[in-house]
Amino acid sequence: MRLVEAAEPIFARHETFHPRYGWFRKAYSSVGRDPKMFAREDAPIQLGVGKNMVRAIRFWGKAAKLIEEDPGSRPRRSASMIRTDLGNRLFGEHGWDPYMEEPATLWLLHWLLLASPCHLPVWWLAFNEFHAIEFDDDELEQVICTQLQVAEWRTPHRSSIRKDVRALLRTYTPAVRSSRTGIDDILDCPLRELRLLGRSEATERYRFATGAKPSLPAAVVTFAAMDYVDRTAPETRTVTLSHLAQESGGPGKALRLTENDLREAIGSVVAASARIELANVAGVSQLTWCGSPRSRALAVLDDYYGRSDQGSRTAGEVPA
Repeated sequence: MRLVEAAEPIFARHETFHPRYGWFRKAYSSVGRDPKMFAREDAPIQLGVGKNMVRAIRFWGKAAKLIEEDPGSRPRRSASMIRTDLGNRLFGEHGWDPYMEEPATLWLLHWLLLASPCHLPVWWLAFNEFHAIEFDDDELEQVICTQLQVAEWRTPHRSSIRKDVRALLRTYTPAVRSSRTGIDDILDCPLRELRLLGRSEATERYRFATGAKPSLPAAVVTFAAMDYVDRTAPETRTVTLSHLAQESGGPGKALRLTENDLREAIGSVVAASARIELANVAGVSQLTWCGSPRSRALAVLDDYYGRSDQGSRTAGEVPA
């Protein structure tokens, strides 16, 4: 999958704010109270945040595919917003995790931020097309600028790319305590808990964490695999694990998992369910299923959250 197929040409719409605790749920619940909440003059009062944060909350809600513009609402700047089906399934009154108590939900939100159509093309390139083992923010910015120059879009301003790179690093990298570090910087970004980005102890440079993740549930890996197929080839009824691991836009790159990691995680879900089959055909591991990939993806999370107790089930663990 190419960038122009996976993402929209949207840059620095987050007002330099990374997603904070409560913002995803606030975006969803605010639209439920008033579809025009984010266009209201008193939105900062209603939401209890600054004017720029109102726009940031709206952006992150849309980017995570929890809310969207009502297609029948005009004009666009003051369009009514509606809650998406996934938003309802996740944060609705009887949703999967209405209070964001499960580690699985953070992983799910991470996947949705990168899934097509992605509203964060700089992030999409960083996860899918950036191959350096260690890097600093200037190196990441330069590579992304080069890649955007060959995209079929009008090249964004360099400062917008820089803002997106910095938002990415703040979102996923654990904060380093210093005299200048505020408490919000340390505590207020939920996706840091995923530990997808860290720093090398030897060089202090950034590096992505590749391989199995202790907090990543096998059900989310399987959902991401089926959701990816639904967004790219919904008529398909089979896909190879190598494609899921190596293709840009797929779960392997978004979750930083190898083909073997995918096999172990998805295999544990397949072993507990008859909805999807994992087979080896002529030495090639592939998934097969009946029905639409979307229905299978949602069923996996229905099963996971429906059976879930306060303990977490990580990749490779099968519920009793």
